[in-house]
Amino acid sequence: MTKQVGQSNPADALEVLIDGLCPLCKREARFLERLDKGRGRLVMTDITAPGFDASDYGKTFDDLMGEIHAVRPGGELVTGVEVFREAYSRVGWGWLLAWTRWPVLRQVSDAAYRWFARNRLRLTGHADRCEEGRCKV
Repeated sequence: MTKQVGQSNPADALEVLIDGLCPLCKREARFLERLDKGRGRLVMTDITAPGFDASDYGKTFDDLMGEIHAVRPGGELVTGVEVFREAYSRVGWGWLLAWTRWPVLRQVSDAAYRWFARNRLRLTGHADRCEEGRCKV
């Protein structure tokens, strides 16, 4: 389920904040939505949508663009690979990322994701896509 600005979430959904202008991010979000099968366990929110306000989440837009964030049902903000671990677990595919919880591999996967997040626009050929400055990382 993709959330529109101003729309509320189902009470037990994980709200995943995605860069809707990033092709890989959009593809991942669509994949997770398909795995969710309309059960409402995940809600995707596009942080590049008009009207989106990062301050509603206690963050700046640049903070949210720096790495993926999600909001747990109780309001706790999680970031990085932990977002993927939780999202995949919620749709029954937690086994796919189980290895990223293991000692040493957790630090390696978290560091690899942080590197990817900083470089995703360049890696996807979209480093110059933002004339209005809404895509600064």
